[in-house]
Amino acid sequence: MTDTEPNNPVAVAVELERLRGTVEAGFARVDGALALMVQRSDQNDRQLADHEARLDALERSRWPLASITALAAVGGLALGAWQLTGG
Repeated sequence: MTDTEPNNPVAVAVELERLRGTVEAGFARVDGALALMVQRSDQNDRQLADHEARLDALERSRWPLASITALAAVGGLALGAWQLTGG
């Protein structure tokens, strides 16, 4: 019997070992790619949280502008009305 016969137990064992090595290498590549994707996802989550915090800070600092503008307009209207009445 030679190693190339399909029913040779040694040939089957050698082929199974080669197949096992190939599968392990494939799993290692997939595992590495998944780890990279998880790392990028974590980076994206941190960047999104940072952008949300910055947007919230901008919204908080901006809302008084509308109130100040409305108060100035009401003040100007009241001053104008007071001047028209001869005050």
